[in-house]
Amino acid sequence: MALMFPRLARNFAKAGYFPTDEPTLERALSALLPASGPMTIIDPCAGEGVAIAEAAHALGRDRTTAYAVEFDADRARHARGLTDRCIQGDVMDTLISRQSFGLMWLNPPYGDLPKDDNGIHRHQIQGRPRLEKVFYQRCLPLLQYGGVLVFIIPHYTLDAEVVGWLTRHFKELRVFRALETQFKQIVIFGIRVRQRDQASAAAKPARERLLQVGSGEIEPEELPADWPFVPYTVPAAQGEPEQFYRVTPEPEQFALEIQRLQGLWSNLDTHLGASQQSLRPPARALSQWHLALALAAGAISGVVTSKRTGKIMVVKGDTHKAKSTTIQYTEREDGSVSESRILTDKFVPVIRAWDLTPGSPTRGEVLTIS
Repeated sequence: MALMFPRLARNFAKAGYFPTDEPTLERALSALLPASGPMTIIDPCAGEGVAIAEAAHALGRDRTTAYAVEFDADRARHARGLTDRCIQGDVMDTLISRQSFGLMWLNPPYGDLPKDDNGIHRHQIQGRPRLEKVFYQRCLPLLQYGGVLVFIIPHYTLDAEVVGWLTRHFKELRVFRALETQFKQIVIFGIRVRQRDQASAAAKPARERLLQVGSGEIEPEELPADWPFVPYTVPAAQGEPEQFYRVTPEPEQFALEIQRLQGLWSNLDTHLGASQQSLRPPARALSQWHLALALAAGAISGVVTSKRTGKIMVVKGDTHKAKSTTIQYTEREDGSVSESRILTDKFVPVIRAWDLTPGSPTRGEVLTIS
């Protein structure tokens, strides 16, 4: 099978994007067999959409609906021309119906998971924190039971945690070495099953082999040019996904909504009329603590002259609310994974001063006090 989109597939790596090489893609698709009915397939890290588009053509383009998610805007535009539905955005910021796809082509970003501002990882990962693990946890629920996974990752990502997930969630696991060896990639095939239906005795040999591959103890065979095993049959779709959209609006969608609503100018007096009213004086003199609190809240502002140094400042305080997001994944007894998002409000005070002191080295500058 020749690629229909060789120009896109031959693009050089850019911005951390490394598409599946053409020989590996061609041989991996030869292991798939279409169902008799219509199918839905997805690539949550689609890049320019070549892999999932080729999968749709290999399975039968007239009865396969291809879905894609891609973070980069330019690559998402390419993917939209090759797939039926494409979201431009972070897959972690999407709402997609669970168990809606018969094939998931998962070639996630590679690398260690970055820490947040507090120096901790937001995701529940026991072993080495890797991006591949986060994408696996997020994307696994999208695959229907009986669906086929094609998982492309560096071999050293296969630690005990990843191997445990794979052997609990999939049967008929096979692992091969990709033809492109620059990133030490392997290709893992499997069929998703419920955990209660997975026989532990049958999963033990696969677990031992995957651990040996991950540690580098053995090197898997190269992905065969002619598939020698029973093909992986992509099951028929259970129905179109009811939900497939981005949680936060795309920039284009946001611009259209702003243009349609014309902002809040027509309701200016309703929303901002209270700011034109004079404030009542306090019942008694404020203490230093109350003054600082009112200043940080934006209730008082104006020109302040220091009696000691003579500095003249225009002071303005404000407080804004920020949200921190924590994502937790919990595995149920049936092998499915539930996702919980915890949003925590934080109130951040900011006090700024405009220096108007004659002769001051910072005259005219806006200084942040806190």
